[in-house]
Amino acid sequence: MIAAEAIRVRRGGRVLLTLDRVALRPGEVLGILGPNGAGKSTLLRVLAGELRPDAGQVACDGRPLGAWPARLLATRRAVLPQSSRLSLPLRAEEVVALGRIPHGGGETAEDRAAIARAMQDADAEGFRGRWLDTLSGGEQQRVHLARVFAQLEGTPPARTALLLDEPTAALDWPQQHALLATVRARARLGASVAVVLHDIAHALRYCDDVLLLSGGRRVAEGPPELALTEATIAEAYGAPVRRIAAPDGSSLFIPA
Repeated sequence: MIAAEAIRVRRGGRVLLTLDRVALRPGEVLGILGPNGAGKSTLLRVLAGELRPDAGQVACDGRPLGAWPARLLATRRAVLPQSSRLSLPLRAEEVVALGRIPHGGGETAEDRAAIARAMQDADAEGFRGRWLDTLSGGEQQRVHLARVFAQLEGTPPARTALLLDEPTAALDWPQQHALLATVRARARLGASVAVVLHDIAHALRYCDDVLLLSGGRRVAEGPPELALTEATIAEAYGAPVRRIAAPDGSSLFIPA
């Protein structure tokens, strides 16, 4: 659905990102991994159309992002940034309703139904009437996840893209797994999902494919169990690691 070709981003004479091709596929979760400064957030902003690359092109359904009317594009792709700060005092349901702005507001019966579905899907129904600033960081993140779900409501899932930048950063581990399971379920409905992650174990568990970056360049790409190896992780992070088997049979990587 969203594909980037021959992308190059420079700032201050330094190349932040250079990739020949990145594609988000309907029904799949792409995990974007790498050390700090690898270009993960830069890539996500490029894929979202928030940052115009110095070279290359990003297209949605074969149409350059710049050629899409902003309101229409907003009904096709939604972005959950690392942090979502609101200066106005709002209740959780009002925050979720902000996602309906591209559809005209949030006042119609259709909008109200979309908001309710989004809060249910994000497991945020219990926060409906609460002020956002009274919620924990994890609870707020679920409200903002509901907001981006509401933004895409009304568009067939297979024609939507969800872009998330480190959505688990402020969450404890049960909340991390709950949120990623919710996102994976959204992909199983047909959505294209890209998520920036720091935890390799999360990528192995929840992603269909991964893109491992270092210095703005691709180190490895493909199914996580094939792309994430001792060699590729050591190359990306500049430190040796060792693979061990977890009790459930999955793989874990620890410092060597």
